[in-house]
Amino acid sequence: MFTGIIETLGKVEKLEKDGGNLHISVSSGITSELKIDQSVSHNGVCLTVVSIDGDNYTVTAIEETLNKTNLGELKLGDVVNLERAMLLGARLDGHIVQGHVDQTANCTSVDQKDGSWVYTFEYDPELNNITIEKGSITVDGVSLTVVDSQKNRFSVAIIPYTHEHTRFHTYKVGDTVNLEFDVVGKYVSRLLELRD
Repeated sequence: MFTGIIETLGKVEKLEKDGGNLHISVSSGITSELKIDQSVSHNGVCLTVVSIDGDNYTVTAIEETLNKTNLGELKLGDVVNLERAMLLGARLDGHIVQGHVDQTANCTSVDQKDGSWVYTFEYDPELNNITIEKGSITVDGVSLTVVDSQKNRFSVAIIPYTHEHTRFHTYKVGDTVNLEFDVVGKYVSRLLELRD
């Protein structure tokens, strides 16, 4: 379980295919605090640390994860949003994030405002995921508030701190991001679906 508050950025140092799996080696400022078998969110995807070597640690993404997220698009040198699992009893600064990506979306616009940025993302509506105005959404692991909710797209407004300390400063039109929709909204939507 995560909060969507990104701790730091990691850098992809090595990518190794192994059948349908991808071993991803990352360097980060939190590597020394990690341990094997610990869960870490990478662009919103919960992955398990399988080895640690100096400043680098390795996680493995299986084929299903690669098919449903943007991790299969990673290249050497790319940065990833990182968050360790939340501590029980600590403040929940973002919202409840499971680290289970529902689907991907494409960035359709980046608009710089006076001191902030508005990013718009479009996703496939066939999976029946929804956003609501002022509701929560997780984009590449970042807990955000929806400012413009449409049937298959939404926008988020980004403050300078988030822009600088997450992958948002790297996004451009056409980039693919991971989405995790609000867990409460997903349960309500599923319950309504079952009533029909």
